[in-house]
Amino acid sequence: MLKDYANYDAIGLAQLVKKKDISASELLDTAIAHAEKENPAINAIITKLYEFGHEQIAQGLPDGPFSGVPFLLKDLLGSLEGTPMSNGSAAYRGSISPSDSELVKRYKSSGVVIFGKTNTPEFGLMGITEPKAFGPTKNPWNLKHTPGGSSGGSGAAIAAGIVPMASGGDGGGSIRIPAACCGLFGLKPSRGRTPTGPYYSEFWDGAAAEHVLTRSVRDSAAMLDVTSGPDGSTPYPVRKESGYLECLATPVRPLKIAYSVHSFFDRPVTDDAVKAVQHTVQLLESLGHTVEGVQPYINADDLTDSYLTMYYGHVAADMEFAAKILNTNFSNLDVEDTTKLMGYIGKKISAEQFVSAKRRWNDFSQSMHALHQEYDLLLTPTLGSEPVPIGEFDLGIVDKIGTKIVNAFGLQKLLLKSGITKKLALENLEKLPFTQLANLTGQPAMSVPLFWTESGLPLGSQFIAPMGDEKTLLQLAKQLEQAQPWFDKTPANGAYKASAEKLVSTLTKEKTSA
Repeated sequence: MLKDYANYDAIGLAQLVKKKDISASELLDTAIAHAEKENPAINAIITKLYEFGHEQIAQGLPDGPFSGVPFLLKDLLGSLEGTPMSNGSAAYRGSISPSDSELVKRYKSSGVVIFGKTNTPEFGLMGITEPKAFGPTKNPWNLKHTPGGSSGGSGAAIAAGIVPMASGGDGGGSIRIPAACCGLFGLKPSRGRTPTGPYYSEFWDGAAAEHVLTRSVRDSAAMLDVTSGPDGSTPYPVRKESGYLECLATPVRPLKIAYSVHSFFDRPVTDDAVKAVQHTVQLLESLGHTVEGVQPYINADDLTDSYLTMYYGHVAADMEFAAKILNTNFSNLDVEDTTKLMGYIGKKISAEQFVSAKRRWNDFSQSMHALHQEYDLLLTPTLGSEPVPIGEFDLGIVDKIGTKIVNAFGLQKLLLKSGITKKLALENLEKLPFTQLANLTGQPAMSVPLFWTESGLPLGSQFIAPMGDEKTLLQLAKQLEQAQPWFDKTPANGAYKASAEKLVSTLTKEKTSA
């Protein structure tokens, strides 16, 4: 057993194994002990694969950058042969993956030891992790609050010290949101950067990408070196690229960074979200970057309609797919009422509406392209508020009854025309209004943990880069990590806020006096 296990990132643990300071089996036993201690309170791991992990080790691990490092797999899309994959839904209980997905093969080639699967909202549809089938995952920083979603189980497990790194997927912010909620680093790669096969050519029409959540920047970079590049299903001419870990050795150049705290959905944001960006702006300026306030031209109504049309359409398609493989019909699927409602709404959207909405993605790409002609990056809050309380997005009893009636009598089209569904969606998106843009444009984006609220909850800052420029993001993240270290800022250590503010104040004074 490794007593100071939580003091290491994944690369650090791999180095211990390589030097034979600890065996992979002992390291796995340490992770399992942490899981058994922490998971009952946070409900991050929903499928234990302890024996599977030991069998991996017994069969011999690849000599990769993470050989011997315990790893958790999000229970969505990550198909691991012979193990359950529920996609957060009671409908899929007992379903066993027939083979590894390509990305899981690449994870395994890095040497990680998979010993569990993490909680996710049903079909990964929410920015919180509260599936009815498995119960809510809780934020280790405050058990009354969400760790975000849809990779909330992975985020909570890392924040609780169970693992230094776990897998995630991001279709509307689902890596960046839990990273922001849990005080972690979360990078969404560019469209097509990581593989989607063999079961899909792309996720959510290209809006979604998979990668990992980590405590250190170098772990994220090193895993991207292993996983990046096309596979047999990739619909884009993506070039296999590496050097992400290597690029961290080169200091980031002075950048010109635009920032905005205005919601892309034209909804209010909290003072905490504004303070998070103001804090980050101060830090960036103290490090020699030029930072300017801007107002990117993003049509809020078009963004809302484009995102929701894609969202509802894919819920409908996912439910039809589930019904087919589970040998049942759409209406009889054992899914949550809200999921079923969204699926029915998706069925009412015409092909013309879907294609017209998809074409508008180009408008957002052109707006961001124009911005990047002048600025290297765009900075925003990752969240519109601090992590919300558990149950914040629950429908009230009247709405729940209404949802059942609508589903029972086929009134979804009427509901869609009334605008009520859009109103309800915007109420939820108000808390999470900054992440979806990069999904529709396909750009890489990251959440960096630089700010904690007065109540002690993390609230990350998001950076969006031009298409394909993960290296600038990673180099900047490394600089920020060195200037304001967050690795040792865990739920057990509450001294973060004061030390961070003191650091920024000192750096600003030094710059002024110089």
